[in-house]
Amino acid sequence: MELNSALGLGVRWAHLAACLLVVGAFGALVLAGPAPRPTALAWEQRVSRAARAMLLVALASGVLALAQQAALAEGRPDVGAAAMARYALETQGGVAWLARHGLLVLLAAFAALSGRPRPGADWVAARGESALLAAVALGLLAASGHAAAVEPDTARAVAVDAVHLLAAGAWIGGLAPLAALLAAAARETGADARPYAVLAARRFSRLGLVALATLALTGAANTAVHVGSVAGLLGTTYGRLLCLKLALLVPIAALAAVNRRRLLPALAGEAATVGRPAMRRLAAFVVLEAAIALLLLLVVAAMAVTPPARHEEPVWPLSFRLTTVALADDPAGRARLLVGSQVAILGAAAALAGLTLRARRAPLLAGGGVLVAAGLALAMPALAVDAYPTTYVRPAVPYHASSIVRGARRYAEHCAACHGPRGAGDGPAAAGLPVPPADLRAAHTAHHTAGDLFWWVTHGIPGRGMPGAGDRLAADERWDVVNFVRTLGAAAIEARRAAPAAPPSVPIAPDFAFAVGPVPDRSLREYRGRRAVLVVIYTLPASRARLTELARAYRLIAALGGEVIAVPRDPAPDAIRRLGDEPPVLFPVVTEGAADIVRAYGLLADGPHAEFLVDRRGYLRGISAGPPPDTSRLLDDLQALSREAELPPAEDHVH
Repeated sequence: MELNSALGLGVRWAHLAACLLVVGAFGALVLAGPAPRPTALAWEQRVSRAARAMLLVALASGVLALAQQAALAEGRPDVGAAAMARYALETQGGVAWLARHGLLVLLAAFAALSGRPRPGADWVAARGESALLAAVALGLLAASGHAAAVEPDTARAVAVDAVHLLAAGAWIGGLAPLAALLAAAARETGADARPYAVLAARRFSRLGLVALATLALTGAANTAVHVGSVAGLLGTTYGRLLCLKLALLVPIAALAAVNRRRLLPALAGEAATVGRPAMRRLAAFVVLEAAIALLLLLVVAAMAVTPPARHEEPVWPLSFRLTTVALADDPAGRARLLVGSQVAILGAAAALAGLTLRARRAPLLAGGGVLVAAGLALAMPALAVDAYPTTYVRPAVPYHASSIVRGARRYAEHCAACHGPRGAGDGPAAAGLPVPPADLRAAHTAHHTAGDLFWWVTHGIPGRGMPGAGDRLAADERWDVVNFVRTLGAAAIEARRAAPAAPPSVPIAPDFAFAVGPVPDRSLREYRGRRAVLVVIYTLPASRARLTELARAYRLIAALGGEVIAVPRDPAPDAIRRLGDEPPVLFPVVTEGAADIVRAYGLLADGPHAEFLVDRRGYLRGISAGPPPDTSRLLDDLQALSREAELPPAEDHVH
C-alpha cells in the first residue's frame, strides 16, 4: 500500500476527527440524558447512527494509518500485511494501535447489537459504557504520539496528552450533536424537545468551561515539553503549526463565550419571539464552531507527523528578539522599561475593571487598551536587540577546552588583525575600518547568543567593515572561533563569588577532558547534576600550601557536595607523586589533558595559581586569581550553592 504525504495527513485527520466525534456523540447522549419526547428520541437515534458510522471511519482510517507507519518503519512506500503485523506486534506504537482498535471493535459491536436501551439503569449503563470505551480508545492515542517519546517522565507526558485529547473529545466532539438537537428543537414541530434541549445546552456549556480550562492547562504542559522556548515556537515548523492551532482556537472560544453570555440565557424566553430564534442562532454558531474545530484538527494531525520543536534547530524569523540582557549596560533602557511596564499594568487594570463593571464599560475598555498599547510601545524597544536566523541555533561544537584552543588558533589567523591578539579591538588593521572593532572582552559579548556570533563569523558585519569567514572556514572551525570569543566575553562577567545569580549574569564553565593516572578519561561535564567542582590550576612550589589546605579539608568539601580537580600548569606524568603523601591527596590530579585546560581557563583568569568554582549545573560561579582564597570562604560558597534554587541546565543556555 502506497501512501503519499497528503493522503497520509488526510488519513490521520480522518482518524483523529472520527475518534473525537465518537467520544463527543456518546458523551452528548449521556450529558443530555434519556429522551422523553419523540423529537428528542429521533435526535438520540440519529446521534447513535452517526456514532456507529464514525466508528467505521475510525477503524478504516486506523488501518490505513497503520499501513503508513509500517511503510515508514520499513523504509519503503508500499507494504503488505506481514510488515503491518510486524509493526503492530513489535513496536510500542503498534501495541497501542492494537489496544485502541480492539476497544473500537468492541464498541462497534456493542453499539450495533445493543439497539436502544430501555430508560432507567439500563440506559445509563449502556450509554455510560459506550462513552467510557470511546474515551479510553481516544486516550490511547497519546501512547503512540510524541508524548510516548518524552524522556524522562514518559508516563506523565502520556497522561497529560491523554487528558488533553479527552477534553477535546468532550467539547469539540460534542458540538455536532448539540447543534443537531438545537436545530430540531428550534422548529415548531420540535416544541416537545425544547425543554430537553435547553437543559442539554446548559449542561454542555458548563462542560465546555471545564474542558476549555483543561485544554489550556494540558496544552501549556505539552508546549513546555515539546516546544520549550519562544525560539522553538516561532522558529520551527512544529511551533508555527502550534501558533496556527492557537489562532484557530481563538474564534472557537470567542463563539463559545458569545453563546454562553448572550444566546444561552435567551433559550428559556418566549418561544415564538425569543426562545426559538435564539435556539436557531445558537445552533448556527455551534455549527460554525464545529467547522473551525475540524480545521483545527487538521493542524493537529499535521503536528502529529512533524518533529517536536525541541528536536529541531530553530530558524529565527524576526530581525529582533526581546531580552533583558542588554539592560545591565543601559540605564536609560531600564527607566523606559520601568515606566512602560507601569503604564501597561495600569491599562490592564482599567480593562479588567471595564469587564467587571457595567457602567462606563466602553470607555474603560478603550482607555485600558490605549494605555496597554502605549506602555508596550514604550517598554518593548528597551528589550529589543538584533537577531538573525541562527540566533537560537544550538552550537554544533560543544563549549569545550579543546575547541577553545583550536578557536584561538583560527582567531589568530583570521580575526586578530582587526580585533587584536586578545580581542581588545586594537589589531594593526583596525585603523582602516569605518567603525572601530568591538572589544570582545567587554560584557556585551556575553549578551549575544552563540548563534549571533556564528552568524557574524559566517557572514560578517558589512556596515562595520567586518568580512565573513564562511568561505574560508568550515562550519566546525567557525564554531571553534565562536567558543573562543565566548570565553573572552565570559572573562568580563563578574563571577567572583557564588552569590545567587541567573544566566547570562554567570558564564558557562568550559567543559574539558582529563585523565588521572592510568584510569579512563573523564570530563568536567560528568559532574553536572551531582556536584559542584573547584578547578584549581596550580604551580609548584608556590601552590603547595593551598593544595595541602584543600587536601586536609577534602572530606568536608565532599560532604558539602563539592569536588576538587587539580590541574598542574606544568603537566607531567608524575604530577600526583610530586604532591607528596602527607597529607594524602584524595581529589583528582590531572596527568593528561592539562595543557588545553590551562590555555582555555587562562583566558578567564591567568597567573601561577587560579581557582574556578563550577556549580552542579555547569555554571562558573567563582573565579579567584592571585593569592589563594581562604578555605572557609570556599566552604561557605559550597553551602550557599547547595541551598540555591536550581538554574537552567548549562547545555540549554547558549550565552
